[in-house]
Amino acid sequence: MALFLFKRPAATACLIVSGLLAACSGELPADETTAATVDDAACDAGMIGRFDTGADLFIAQFDARPDVDDLHAIAAVSTVLADEAFACVDHLAVAGAYGRQGGLYIPAPELFTLAFGDHWLEAHDRHEDAAAELAGLIVERLQAGGDVWIAEAGQSDLTALTIRAAQDIAPDLDFAQRVHLVQHSSWNESQTRADALAWVREHTDYIRIPDGNAAGNGSPGFRTENGALWPRMLADETVGATWAEAQRIADANNEKAGYDNPAVRAGGFDFSDVAETAYIFGFEDMAGVEAFAERFISAP
Repeated sequence: MALFLFKRPAATACLIVSGLLAACSGELPADETTAATVDDAACDAGMIGRFDTGADLFIAQFDARPDVDDLHAIAAVSTVLADEAFACVDHLAVAGAYGRQGGLYIPAPELFTLAFGDHWLEAHDRHEDAAAELAGLIVERLQAGGDVWIAEAGQSDLTALTIRAAQDIAPDLDFAQRVHLVQHSSWNESQTRADALAWVREHTDYIRIPDGNAAGNGSPGFRTENGALWPRMLADETVGATWAEAQRIADANNEKAGYDNPAVRAGGFDFSDVAETAYIFGFEDMAGVEAFAERFISAP
């Protein structure tokens, strides 16, 4: 039986047994690598938006090819999860969840580790293996009574492979009702293989939300060419280092990877993909980058 210790960002730690949340209590020693005995019930902070913290699993998938906006989005999602209110959100991030688009993949292992600690996996050049790993986690979560929420920051090719593999493991589970796949981008859909997109639309609860690149359409619009908030982001004691790494990699790879992001080129922010995370956790009415900083970044 595999043991994973998913370290919580807000002074808590939870034991994951074969991908299932077993217990959540006080902070474990930094060198703890074995199961810890706790008397507390499973970590449960009730509902956050549409997400049940006592049962559900949040999976944030990023393509990072070729647009560097994913790098800002990684930092932003980790900022949300680092907030005390989200301490009981069981989560996993996935790198390299791209489709058929061209351009270069931007590897960012240091950023993912800063952002998510041990709970992320690399899917670049190993979609089949990553899908098998994800399928096992999804099946176990559904069998335990929880739902799975996927924030699809890129294309859905990997998700299609994952759900097919999960159905092979447990064909009786109701994936179409209990795996909630949230997508905000027509471009992401256009760069997903047609058969894969059709598959996830039929075999998951496919939720299409307004495009996160625009404001005033029901999506937060986490995109601006104004970089005035960078000093505040970088100064945050909890997530400042994550934002610094995201900024460094994004600036180094913008245009070089195959797409020139105008907001990043201007020194601003583009974490438009976090519109999906906002929908899942119920802050989709947030008005832009400044409102995000007011809610999740410590005051200067």
